[in-house]
This record gives sequence, structure tokens and C-alpha cells, in this order.
Amino acid sequence: MPELAHATPNDDDRALYLSVLRAGGRVSAREAAEQDAAATTRLLALGLLVHHDESEQLTAVNPRTVSGRLSQELREAGTRLFEQAEHVPAGLDHLTDAYDSAARREDHGQQITHVLDVDRIRHRLLQIEADFREEVLAAQPGRRPSVYLEKSARTEKALAAGARMDILYQPVSRSDPAVVDYAVRATGWGMRLRVLDEDFTRMLVFDRKVAIISTAADNRTAAFIEDPAVVDHLVGVFRRDWERAERVPWHDRAGDGIPPVAERIGRLLATGLTQKAIASRLGLSERTVAEHIARLRERYDAATLFQLGWLMREGGR
Repeated sequence: MPELAHATPNDDDRALYLSVLRAGGRVSAREAAEQDAAATTRLLALGLLVHHDESEQLTAVNPRTVSGRLSQELREAGTRLFEQAEHVPAGLDHLTDAYDSAARREDHGQQITHVLDVDRIRHRLLQIEADFREEVLAAQPGRRPSVYLEKSARTEKALAAGARMDILYQPVSRSDPAVVDYAVRATGWGMRLRVLDEDFTRMLVFDRKVAIISTAADNRTAAFIEDPAVVDHLVGVFRRDWERAERVPWHDRAGDGIPPVAERIGRLLATGLTQKAIASRLGLSERTVAEHIARLRERYDAATLFQLGWLMREGGR
């Protein structure tokens, strides 16, 4: 059975199929391959062309017949996949229990664990990053190494899935082209980045359940904190810093200001049009409009679309 993604013919496949019909519904395999070998292979796989064992001829098959067969096969495949999905959690129960037991052995029931090895810190961070779903708060003082700025695929995916990320930098970041370029991209995904002109400690908080703080000036040791009271306190510290931090027009620092399309979107938003209506008016996809609106909201620090429209209507740039 063809893969799900290839269960219908593409433009090349349709062109070849129509060519066979114009030839009377029958063509030699050599001629079909010379016209488009890849399309011939796909049509044979779909069953829209059949090969005669006794000759080198290919015959066009009624699409209704193929459609019914493919639909049935896909429904059966979907049912099998659904049944397999139902059994996945149970199949991993043993491994999940082993993972939980290993984690308990490692921290010996402590809610604050000191890790003194850089590799172990990275290992724990990767585990936590893989598990978080809702929110990341990060205070990142000093210069940001480019290796961290390049790891953006996981961040973009998490933001697209609805996660929230608030990041604090220090003023040195505003003069670093690599940080500015990353900030332009990340704010487009929905991340919020501010700059605080004060000394603060490196800290990460995931889903308000676990916090990681640096315990040495060289950041080679860290404390992993899961005590709810301590985590809540650290979240409060971060939020107080966040409110004092400066909003930065990252696009301006990248030298491109607000793109003309974003300006038009902002003006239409200020008139009260919905995101869908704006996309229709400008001939853009809703995803593109949403990306521009995310950047505008970060620029104006607007909590809602209504507030963004009001700020732009008032010319609050």
C-alpha cells in the first residue's frame, strides 16, 4: 500500500495518466518511462496503471476502483495505527518505572540537588527541557555563547506548541550582532526578551516546578531545586526583575525597523479587523499574519490584540 503522504497522485502523475488516456488507455512501459519514469513508478504503486505480465504494456485503471481500494486500505491502516497508539504507554511502563527509580536514586529524595560536574549539569538540563510544556523563565547574564543561540529548533517548536518563554539579558547583549539576530527570530516565534541593567544570577525555571541556579562564578556548578516554596520565591524574584527590565526594539537594532507589511497589519488591527480578516485583506496566510502580530506585540509589550491595536492607533512607537 502506498504511504499515506503519497496516496494521491501529484501534478506529474496526473499529467502522465492523462497522456496514457489520450493514447487510448494503453502505452508501452518504455514510452511511459521515457516520458516520466518517476511518475510511472508512482502510478504503478497507486494502481492507476497496471503492467501486463505477458507484454511490456501498461493499462490505465478506472480511478473509482483505485479510490475505493486506497480509501479502504488507508482506513484499515489508520485503525491499526490507532490501536498501536493505545498500546504505546503500556509498552513503555517498564522503562518509565526504571527512569523514575533512577532519578529517585540520584537525588536521594532531596528537593535541592547540587551538581558539581558540567556534563551532569548538561545531562539534567536536557532531561528537563525535554519534559517542560508550559513555561520557561530564564535570567542569562553576560555574553551569550553562539552555541546556545544556534540551538533554536527545540525553542521554536515549543513556542509553536503554545509554551511561553520570558528571557532576561544584560545590556551587553544589545551590541552583539549574534544575539540581536537571534532575538529578532525568537521574538517572531513568540518569545519575550528584555534587558536588565543590573547584576543578577544565572537562573532557569521550567513550568514553575524546577529551578536551576548557578552556584559558582564560572557556571560550572549548579543547584537543581524542586522545593515548591523555593521555586515560587525564585519565580517572584524573576518577575520583579522582569518588570524593571527594558523592552528592546530588536528589529530596529537589526537595522530593519518595522517591515511595511507589519505596518499595514498594525494599521488594520487598529481598525478592529480580526487576524483572519487581515489575512484575507492582504492576501497572506493566517500564520504569516500571526507571526507579524507576535513581533508587534513584543515591540509594544501588548498583552492583548485589543491593547496592541490601541497602542498603534495612538502612535505609541
